[in-house]
Amino acid sequence: MQTQVNKNDFSGQNIYVGIDAHLKSWKVTVMMDNLHKRTFSQDPCAETLYNYLVRNYPGATYFSAYEAGFSGYWTHYKLCALGFNSIVVNPADIPTTGKEKVQKEDARDSQKIARSLRNGELVPIYIPSLASLGDRGLMRLRKTVVNDTTRIKNRIKASLHFNGISIPGEINSPKWNKKLLRWLDGLELGMVEKQIMDSHLSILYHMRKTTLNVTNQIRTLSKTEKYEQEIKLLMTIPGIGLLTAMTLLTELERLDRFNSLDKLCSFIGLVPSTNSSGDTERTGNITPRGHKVLRAALIECAWVAARTDPALAKSYNQYCKRMKANQAITRIAKKLLSRIRYVLKNKQPYVLGVVK
Repeated sequence: MQTQVNKNDFSGQNIYVGIDAHLKSWKVTVMMDNLHKRTFSQDPCAETLYNYLVRNYPGATYFSAYEAGFSGYWTHYKLCALGFNSIVVNPADIPTTGKEKVQKEDARDSQKIARSLRNGELVPIYIPSLASLGDRGLMRLRKTVVNDTTRIKNRIKASLHFNGISIPGEINSPKWNKKLLRWLDGLELGMVEKQIMDSHLSILYHMRKTTLNVTNQIRTLSKTEKYEQEIKLLMTIPGIGLLTAMTLLTELERLDRFNSLDKLCSFIGLVPSTNSSGDTERTGNITPRGHKVLRAALIECAWVAARTDPALAKSYNQYCKRMKANQAITRIAKKLLSRIRYVLKNKQPYVLGVVK
């Protein structure tokens, strides 16, 4: 006699998946509308998760979420390709109980992600396109190489100081020109000290060459149809050069996702922190939460703009009468961001204001 096997069908039902992603494994929690099904570990593979869900919950609609972090967005792209309704969230925006804060572990993390996803409490972050991620990676590579170059310069200076050697004033330059490099190369040192110096200089020459190559790639990228027109517009604003303009465009990608200047300032981190209770209202320094790359770039540009733009220079001097210079320049950075938004939104070059 043939036995009939009833196959489960989850059509019309939702499955919520919270993923705590790590390099070697994922901790995964699966929930339904009114039921916690299972928490388990698996290999860091989207296909493995998909096969498990299809095998155990066929026909269901799959929702997934994981925290933005070191793994980037490749998991999101793969899950979307497999039919998931995937989102990536800021870890700081996930509702967390007091117990979860003091007893943190991977299983609890995946459970709270799945629970918050099921309850509709998660706000997804913006996911850039693959092309923009590549362009952004090129800009960040240059910053990394420049930082590494600064580190090797500091090591050379430390080595000189350790050996009691001072750089002559006539060749001492923050840009480390050819005269300074030739002087370093020709120093008379002990055998071991000379080997150390040669090794440092070899790394420095490699870093300088890499910086030049990456910068040339960025210049080529800036002349493409995707960026050329907006680069020209941004460079009409005082303080903004090619590299800063490219950083703005690659990090923001689309300006229309911010429907107001306040939301753009909040994203970058140019808004004050607040602590209010009852009748007491306290406003502190700028919030620690923000886009560190863009905030640093805008603050650096604001120092230049405060010297070269008459209107911004006047505002800066007025701010300095009632606050510290670092606080004043943050407000200039916000004004500069307003000009950037206007130029990109209206496709018009910036015109220097005249102070009467």
